[in-house]
Amino acid sequence: MPGPYDVVVIGGGPGGYNAAIRAGQLGLKTACIEKRAVKGQVAFGGTCLNVGCIPSKALLFASARYEEAQKHFGPIGIKASVELDLPAMMGHKERTVDQLVKGVSFLLKKNKVDPYFGTGRILAPGKVEVTGADGAVEVLETKNILIATGSEVMPLPGVAIDEEKIVSSTGALSLKAVPKRLVVIGGGVIGLELGSVWRRLGAEVTVVEYLDRLVPGLDAEIAKEFQKILTRQGMSFKLATKVTKAESGADGVTLTMEPAAGGAAETMSCDVLLVCIGRRPYIEGLGAREAGVAIDARGRVETDGHGRTSVPGIWVAGDVTTGPMLAHKAEDEAMAVAELIAGKAGHVNYDVIPSVVYTHPEVAAVGKTEDELKAAGVAYKTGKFPFSANARAKTVAEKDGFVKIIADAKTDRVLGCHIIGPEAGTLIMEVAVAMEFGASSEDIARTCHAHPTLPEAVRQAALGVENRIMQM
Repeated sequence: MPGPYDVVVIGGGPGGYNAAIRAGQLGLKTACIEKRAVKGQVAFGGTCLNVGCIPSKALLFASARYEEAQKHFGPIGIKASVELDLPAMMGHKERTVDQLVKGVSFLLKKNKVDPYFGTGRILAPGKVEVTGADGAVEVLETKNILIATGSEVMPLPGVAIDEEKIVSSTGALSLKAVPKRLVVIGGGVIGLELGSVWRRLGAEVTVVEYLDRLVPGLDAEIAKEFQKILTRQGMSFKLATKVTKAESGADGVTLTMEPAAGGAAETMSCDVLLVCIGRRPYIEGLGAREAGVAIDARGRVETDGHGRTSVPGIWVAGDVTTGPMLAHKAEDEAMAVAELIAGKAGHVNYDVIPSVVYTHPEVAAVGKTEDELKAAGVAYKTGKFPFSANARAKTVAEKDGFVKIIADAKTDRVLGCHIIGPEAGTLIMEVAVAMEFGASSEDIARTCHAHPTLPEAVRQAALGVENRIMQM
């Protein structure tokens, strides 16, 4: 029986591999179990690296450059003739993923983490069974177990995914041709990102969403502007609509839909149907329930807010527990758990976890929305500044969107920031750092920003909290 280990991590995604690396750095004897394989080799990195964040961003980048060269070079004085080479674009995606997967394996080795290729199952506190691809079984002894098994695609009743004509996000990353008509079920982050990729490459894209708005949880004003911009780009939307059935045939896919509130059914046809209604924790077969770990009604492992489960010595991080299903949230939780196991002060500030939608323009947020503050009865002030008034945005022909900063009405402490516009994912980090240090909008407003830069829009929004915008 190998071991004994200080920590055995089940799952090699952002939560798992970061926990293992940090534990190794802290001198803990650590193992990391991963069952995903590519070409017979263990593929660390989880959904995010292999079939999620990374390949989608590679395609978002490449498709944006293609559309830019096709449609937007002329106004800035560049004549160009471009054509799509989809296999080469997919090659860029695959090379990116391969390099990063190898990088994770290197980091685990560098930090003396023992890798295990197989499926992990908790036998009891302190014992983890690993079943290899060849069926061989071994049991690891350990002082601590970290559950970091991530999440899986949420199925939709009446719609059978075949990853050819009816695809999940995984299949949508590897289509062999640009569909003429693509229907996306789900107006969340993943659906809008992947829909954007294929629209740029020539598909007619329709998004069907059960709710009456896009991206639930996003600031309502941002969501409204987001839909306007995507519509101008050529994407169409059917909101407050539910899909009841999808049938695949020789000519494509036929959907049956009806109003979410009830009403007459209608049909729509497409070449490819993308199902993106969310993800659910991956917990089945893990042995967590049998070991006494508390799991809530939505299948999420319950914690004390610091990664501890209901069973001493069993911890959790990432999508398999509560909170936003984001790779960087999983990473923060993973580092905190490793540090707590080592006797240090691990901590995650759940009020300052940024999120980004990598469309064009990008959408980013950190902290509270106006709706959340209204519901909580918190008095607040806002400052807003459009990119159309920002000098740098004008020079790079990126004038859509705005920055909104929300501050406490009494203390001026920054409570949230919401951005739609160029480089929003980068710009949001200035505010995230400010919030981590308890800064006020005044602190941001009085910090000198270089001119001409996009971050000046953040400063102007901060100035706007006290109605003193200088550039508009």
